Amino acid sequence: MLSAKEQSLLDALAPEACARGVSIVTIEIVGASRSPVIRIYIDTDGGVTFNELTEAQDWMGKMLDEIDPFPGAYVLEVSSPGIDRPLRTPEHFQAAIGQKAKIKAVRSLEGRKHFKGTIADASPDVVVIEADGERFTLAYEDISKANIIGTIEF
Repeated sequence: MLSAKEQSLLDALAPEACARGVSIVTIEIVGASRSPVIRIYIDTDGGVTFNELTEAQDWMGKMLDEIDPFPGAYVLEVSSPGIDRPLRTPEHFQAAIGQKAKIKAVRSLEGRKHFKGTIADASPDVVVIEADGERFTLAYEDISKANIIGTIEF
C-alpha cells in the first residue's frame, strides 16, 4: 500500500519514532514531483497533542533533511490520523474490526474495486469486509488504499 519511496521513508523514521513513543500510521507523498508534499500521520497510545505534532515535525524534518529524499524543495506535513484514519497494516485492520471502512483494491474483485462496509475480520494475510450484503476477502497486497469511515455521535 506504500510506494517504494514512502516505504523507505517509513523504514528510516520508524526506529526514532518508536524510541519517542510515536507510531507512524502511514506516509503519503503527493503533489508535483518538483515540490512534493510528504504527509506523515502519527499516533501515540494517548492520542496526539499539538506539542507532540510540533516535536515530531521538528525531529522528522531534521531527519528528512539528512536523508534528502527529493532534489530541491519538499513540504513536510505531520498530522494525527484523524477520524478517517488510514488503514495500512494487518494490525490496523484488526483494530478496526466492527468499524465502517472504505477499501480501494488494486484490481477488480468480483467486478468491483471499491468496497464500503464493515470490517468483519482481519488476519495477518487478508481482510474481510461486509459490503452491500456480501463478504469480500482481500489480500493486503491487493489493497491500494483503505480508511475508517469516521462517525461522530452527539
